[in-house]
This record gives sequence, structure tokens and C-alpha cells, in this order.
Amino acid sequence: MPREIVTLECSEARKEGKTPSRYMTTRNKKLKPEKIELKKYNPNLRRHTLHREVK
Repeated sequence: MPREIVTLECSEARKEGKTPSRYMTTRNKKLKPEKIELKKYNPNLRRHTLHREVK
């Protein structure tokens, strides 16, 4: 199967000493082999932040 489930974690929350928010999403491994970076809402920081794929 080319689609896999990935976890996105906030990259800005750890710098500020807060708990990072996490989101689950899917991606197509064949079309997007690199890691995903998306802007998502972090309720702990109360703003949209950059979320990166983690293993």
C-alpha cells in the first residue's frame, strides 16, 4: 500500500517549554517520499504553528 499513517508534532512548543500538540494524517509514500510539514493549530499556544512529521 502506498499510503501510510504519519504523526505530526508541533516544532515550536518545545522551544517555549509547553507540551507539543500532535495530529495524525496520511501521506502517499510514492508521490511524497520526504517528510511532511504543515501549519496546524496548537491549542496550548493558541495559534497556528509548524508541525513536522515524526517517527
